[in-house]
Amino acid sequence: MNRSRETQRDVWRVIRMGGLALAAAFALGAVAPELAFAQEAAPAAVEATAAPEAVVEDVAVEEAAAPALTVDKGDTGWMLISTVLVLIMIIPGLALFYGGLVRAKNMVSILSQVFVVTAIGMVMWLLVGYSLSFTDGGGLNRFVGGLSKAFLAGVDTSTLIETFSVGVAIPELIFVAFQMTFACITAALVLGGVAERVKFSTIVVFSILWPVVVYYPMAHMVWWWGGPLMASDPANAEAVSAGAGLIWSFGALDFAGGTVVHINSGVAALVGCLLIGSRTGYRKEPMPPHNLVLTMIGAGLLWAGWVGFNAGSNLESNAYAALALFNTFIAPAAAALSWMLTEWIFKGKPSLLGLASGAVAGLVAITPAAGFAGPVGALILGLVVGPICLFACSALKTWLKYDDSLDVFGIHGIGGIVGAIGTGIVVNPAFGGAGIVDYAAGGAAIYPGIVPQVISQAKGVLVTIAWSGVGSLIVWVIARGLTGGRVSKEIESEGVDYAEHGEVAYHS
Repeated sequence: MNRSRETQRDVWRVIRMGGLALAAAFALGAVAPELAFAQEAAPAAVEATAAPEAVVEDVAVEEAAAPALTVDKGDTGWMLISTVLVLIMIIPGLALFYGGLVRAKNMVSILSQVFVVTAIGMVMWLLVGYSLSFTDGGGLNRFVGGLSKAFLAGVDTSTLIETFSVGVAIPELIFVAFQMTFACITAALVLGGVAERVKFSTIVVFSILWPVVVYYPMAHMVWWWGGPLMASDPANAEAVSAGAGLIWSFGALDFAGGTVVHINSGVAALVGCLLIGSRTGYRKEPMPPHNLVLTMIGAGLLWAGWVGFNAGSNLESNAYAALALFNTFIAPAAAALSWMLTEWIFKGKPSLLGLASGAVAGLVAITPAAGFAGPVGALILGLVVGPICLFACSALKTWLKYDDSLDVFGIHGIGGIVGAIGTGIVVNPAFGGAGIVDYAAGGAAIYPGIVPQVISQAKGVLVTIAWSGVGSLIVWVIARGLTGGRVSKEIESEGVDYAEHGEVAYHS
């Protein structure tokens, strides 16, 4: 009964937080409507994985006035590699990272959950995910796409999609595959918040419903726009803004998923852990990671795969991809060091877990800024995010008394917020940033100013928190109602592995 009352209070807390965030986002919108995009057409030539509207069925039938799209084999090859790198981030990277952090008796459980979420995510992406994320949604276009490409209708080896350069394209199928891996890893990240007590069946239901309710609309709101060819004509400025997703229309920059992937998964994990409840014995008995070797290997695979995640989001193999790659080295290195030093000062010893966690926090923070920040900006983001995430994973978590098992909210949620807001600052050319590409001005790099851009970023963050908070609550409630949500105390005590899967990770 006490747990039920606590859960009800937690649910109402989530609802209130989501409502406040949404109200704040639209209040900011009233103060600074369409700041960047109404003035600058499409403000990010290299912004992550945005799917331009212009998909070309047959270049030969394009109007004479439109330039023929060029497909570069180097770009295509880079996107093929990047897609595989992101898959490696999930299986085995994230699976091993999470696997080392749980107790030995729950190792098979977390590995199975990561695997099944990935498999379901791929099938769901083919069925409806790509279409809901990257097509015109008609009257709901600000929030979600339509079903015109459900089951990948109209997508084949002849269809192309624009990159972020006028007249340059890649095969649409590689864009579909690349974006599919993003949808998979986002849902898989959420698992860390409810690890060691959630039912496998609950995760199956969650992995079917959550992308439809939360992830696909978020991807559409952040990355749907008219494309560089349309934006290059100054006469189309209003049309580009009017036809874009909600967060894109704010002028918010997100190179590779600070909002779509990290804040989104962090909030979903927080909602899940509040609704499912804490692990039995949480804060009463020690629950240390069972194998830091696996966690370090997983962190290394995550870091390597993140190069494809960030640099691949440029959609082309050029200088912006190189910038994103370099920043993906610098930010996590800086964050690992700042986390380690903070831990050393306040806890007396540096830890391997702190180094690995700091590196992941740095990777999260640089994700929205990867192709926008200069190297020094990436360094600063990394140095700042390490101590902030350490605080969120320790003091804040203890103060608020929630059991986010593997600190998804503390690292991905908080780190994503730091990175998303920070992007509005480090993109400034005066600070070494790449600026925002104005297609209508021939590709010149511009910047609206720190205050307008940070406001745009804040609006995107608030909408993400609200959408993910409310949507995730709905999905978790349904999943729990259909499956029960969590295993019994007896199973939890003995370990989820054998009871749920009939297997154990280790045999003595």
